[in-house]
Amino acid sequence: MSKRHFRSTFAALVTSTALVAFPAFAQDTPAAEEAAVNPDIVVTAQKRSESLQNVPISITALGTKKLDELGVSNFNTYSQQLPSVSAQSGGTPGTNVIYMRGVASGGDGNHSGSLPSVGVYLDEQPVTTIGGNLDVHVYDIARIESLSGPQGTLYGASSEAGTIRIITNKPSTKGIDWRFDAEGNTVEHGGQGGKLEGMFNLPLGNAAALRVVGFYQRDAGFIDNVPGTRTFCGTTTYDGNGDVNGCIRDGISVNNAAFVGEDTNYTDTYGGRAALLVELDDNWTVTPAVMYQETKSHGSYAYDPSVGDLQYQHFFEDSRDDKFIQAALTIEGKVGNWDVTYAAAYLDRKTASSNDYTDYSESYDSYYESLGGLAYYFAYVDSGGNTIDPRQKVLGTDHFKKFSQELRFASPSDNPVRFVGGAFYQYQSNDIHQDYQITNLGPTVSVNGLPGTLWLTEQHRIDRDYAMFGEVSFDLAPTVTATIGGRAFYYNNDLIGFFGFGRDPAGDWTASPPNAAYSPGTGVASCFTTNGERLYTKDSNGDWIRTGSSTLVAPVVAGTPCTNLGTYSNGTVVPTVAKDHGFTYRANLTWKPSRDLLFYATASRGFRPGGINRRGDFGAYQPDYLQNYELGFKTTWADGKVRLNGAIYQQEWKDFQFSYLGPNSFTVIINGPDARIKGFDLDLSGNFGPLSINLAGAYTDAKIQQNLCHEFDPTFTCILIPAIGSTPAVTDIDAPVGTRLPITPQWKMSGTIRYTVPVGSAKGFVQLNGMYKGSAPSDLRLANNALQGDLRSFSTLNFSLGADWDKFNLEFFVSNLTDERGDLSRFVQCGLCTRTYIVPTQPRTFGVRIGAKY
Repeated sequence: MSKRHFRSTFAALVTSTALVAFPAFAQDTPAAEEAAVNPDIVVTAQKRSESLQNVPISITALGTKKLDELGVSNFNTYSQQLPSVSAQSGGTPGTNVIYMRGVASGGDGNHSGSLPSVGVYLDEQPVTTIGGNLDVHVYDIARIESLSGPQGTLYGASSEAGTIRIITNKPSTKGIDWRFDAEGNTVEHGGQGGKLEGMFNLPLGNAAALRVVGFYQRDAGFIDNVPGTRTFCGTTTYDGNGDVNGCIRDGISVNNAAFVGEDTNYTDTYGGRAALLVELDDNWTVTPAVMYQETKSHGSYAYDPSVGDLQYQHFFEDSRDDKFIQAALTIEGKVGNWDVTYAAAYLDRKTASSNDYTDYSESYDSYYESLGGLAYYFAYVDSGGNTIDPRQKVLGTDHFKKFSQELRFASPSDNPVRFVGGAFYQYQSNDIHQDYQITNLGPTVSVNGLPGTLWLTEQHRIDRDYAMFGEVSFDLAPTVTATIGGRAFYYNNDLIGFFGFGRDPAGDWTASPPNAAYSPGTGVASCFTTNGERLYTKDSNGDWIRTGSSTLVAPVVAGTPCTNLGTYSNGTVVPTVAKDHGFTYRANLTWKPSRDLLFYATASRGFRPGGINRRGDFGAYQPDYLQNYELGFKTTWADGKVRLNGAIYQQEWKDFQFSYLGPNSFTVIINGPDARIKGFDLDLSGNFGPLSINLAGAYTDAKIQQNLCHEFDPTFTCILIPAIGSTPAVTDIDAPVGTRLPITPQWKMSGTIRYTVPVGSAKGFVQLNGMYKGSAPSDLRLANNALQGDLRSFSTLNFSLGADWDKFNLEFFVSNLTDERGDLSRFVQCGLCTRTYIVPTQPRTFGVRIGAKY
């Protein structure tokens, strides 16, 4: 089947099924029951248990049965079914940055960058992390709720654009329950994978129960690291005046023979979850829970199209180890007739990575070729002064900790005036380590005390959040309800540590070269000295001069030579602080003229805190805010067999935080222009005896409202670069008014058709699931997007058939049936790099699943 024919087929599938019904992926009902009727789908999006059709929020909910039917195990698989959700991948599992409804500026995900704009919750506890979402393994999950639009009232700072909630199945005292599932698969162009998963529920008397989950998953590799060489500048050439005018590439030539391999990008994920339910009496329960997960990734999940399809050439090992443990405690009960909930959690996440950074050396060697290349222009030399192989690798670790507490009260849900509200506190810290290494780099040109380290980032970050929140709902009439809610917040974020190159202390810090990059002011040169000044500063002519004493203040963060990111105070250095307070709100009017019809209008506001750039010379960035105006409806038809829900919205994103690769190819965050986002969501589901249909779609039109300037300009008029010789004058605009925001497609749609029929004592089924994602810019800046290319539109089609018995199930499946090479992300490794990498969808995969339960 050709790709064009497949897209036509998928479009016809969507169109034809739309004549029958439009969907919420939230049904958990068996598809094959005569005159099957969709039951009420219970969600807790508003911190109460309510029917999905009674909640005036745009929600997509995937229940246990739907997750099983779709073979969902991680973020990549469930996000395909959420039309309002898009993501930017860093190339390995656990590095996705989640976006909703087009609220994306691109370039996010740095460990000391902006906080996410989409919150992620595991049960009652936030697990939102910087530098990539916590990719919780999906098994024995009650449902996944996707809440579109600002959820700043009930969910706070990192729910500016929306919230994703992963709700686990809880222990039950009703009886012993167990389940076991296994899968084996083979990836076309790649290797073999599979998974083993199990759950056991054990009552402990009449008032307690234990539920334990375990899992192991191998994701097969399908991208090859193929042989390649790189040759760097060697002999410097001179013109007739004796000035350098280039180089001859007879210098260092290297190959990647030691790292060549097929299917290098494989991943192992394993872990478990346990929860204990204790019923203290008829009203109070205590549920402690713990989850551990480790994900070990190898190779690169991105390929270089200039090398070949699903191929790249790297010259050092690529790997990432991501492990976390979360301990949670939920206490629920009643005081009088009011519900009381206390939720606390502690999350400890550690990541360690090694990444090839040869592209940086290749690009800068070419950039400085007219000046002799890296061999001449930089001081990449060993301890004897000999020019060395300039290739780099990056060793990084992050130690992320999060502690959160929430105390919440809710009045009876059947009162004409209802209240839910409480207090929230969160403390997050991150120990950040990034070590850019060059093998055999001499100690005098390395970061002080770390021979071989060209550049070091070693910082400690803390984010604190405090909030009081509440919502009040009034029944103005039997069919009309008004809701007013607010959240008063205060945040206090700080950052301290070191970033940059070293500096040779010889000659009272005046040695030349000062470091391998000949950098006069970055790194140790900008550290604080005992007289409170920095070692080097610029004079009125822009020249770097010695201003500090010869003695550096003792380092604050372990592993650093000194401190240059912070504020000098009373003989020491204290963190640089970004703090602020404010208020977000939600106002809603709901009209429910009948049991099967609901209409609502919402105005809401979300926010994201400001922070400090890890390059301290760029200072702080301010919070950004999202104003949302939304009209929605929820309808039920044909005696409950069909649901059609939808919403139309406009969002104003003010002074959005924009991340980009700045000097030395390190991420910098500024507040960019405003953006306006318009769109709509539609969900349809229908159950017609043996046939069930689910469709969902979202349209997003997201554009900036002022120019994005190349050099930061708070007026967004952008400076005019004057003409020089024959070069004409140009306006310094990176993205003009009306440029689309990146990452999010204008159209994203998904759909599932499932037909179930009795086969002896079993229920046989056949299922077709598809997804279409339109094209989108990969970068907001036009020149950068032209280099990287757009994220291309693509479709995927998944097919499965099998049978379910009372205690056993068997399924055969093919995912990505047409072997589409969809773009999940595109990126370059540095500011001057020209090699574009593409993170693709997994190629066509054949597999079998079996399961047993009791």
